Amino acid sequence: MKTSSQWLQNLTWEDIKEQIKISKGTVILPVGSTEQHGPHLPVGTDTMVANTLADAAARRTNVMVAPPLWFGWSPHHMVLPGTITIRPEILVEITSDIIGSLQQHGFDKFIFVNGHRIVNVTWMQIAGERAKRELGVKVVIFDPAFMSKSIIKEMGWGSVGHAEEIEGSHMWYRYPELVKMDRAVDNPHPHRELYSVDPAYPDDTLCYVPSSKAEMAPLVEAAGGTAGEPSKASPEGGKCYHQHLVKRLVEVIEMLQQQA
Repeated sequence: MKTSSQWLQNLTWEDIKEQIKISKGTVILPVGSTEQHGPHLPVGTDTMVANTLADAAARRTNVMVAPPLWFGWSPHHMVLPGTITIRPEILVEITSDIIGSLQQHGFDKFIFVNGHRIVNVTWMQIAGERAKRELGVKVVIFDPAFMSKSIIKEMGWGSVGHAEEIEGSHMWYRYPELVKMDRAVDNPHPHRELYSVDPAYPDDTLCYVPSSKAEMAPLVEAAGGTAGEPSKASPEGGKCYHQHLVKRLVEVIEMLQQQA
């Protein structure tokens, strides 16, 4: 039986019971944030990015998608209204309970799709390791910034920032009705010798610690919370980016399902 939706919340328990078998116990957990994304993108951008990738890949592989986690660790973005930040230790507990609940029903392969970039990765690693150790399940993290390194240069985009041409293009392609590119303000990245947040950064760097509100204030004054050049965004670029990531996510799902 093929269900009409891959989203767990849209199905009955009977549908889900059957779908667990069809999906080989595989479920995607979209995780993002609710935080400011400049004057031109909605505060739900990170979760919407995770959702659209999860949905597209799930339809191709017939796996399940759990309800998204709309909140992430966002203390640095509390500088502007609309941001909701959840402490990482709480996020670990929430996702541990989600995985534990689904594991009891037969899911044993979990894929975090992270829309909130490097800030979410640390606590996801902790939650994933705990689930593997305590429940004996398989857990992997799919992060768009890491999984798109091979195409970013050919897109003509700059490095990972915030509400820049990368996120702007993806959102413009998938959620055009929510994008206000006429409000976007460029704020090009200064060259950094250390502490780059871009996984594709080729030089030596160090690990990132989220900025304080005081450190974020200049970003707000310069461009309303944007770091990068959203003027380079395009729906055509977003389509190429989206298709690349969906292809890679399908590969990850199939790889996980092939493991004993």
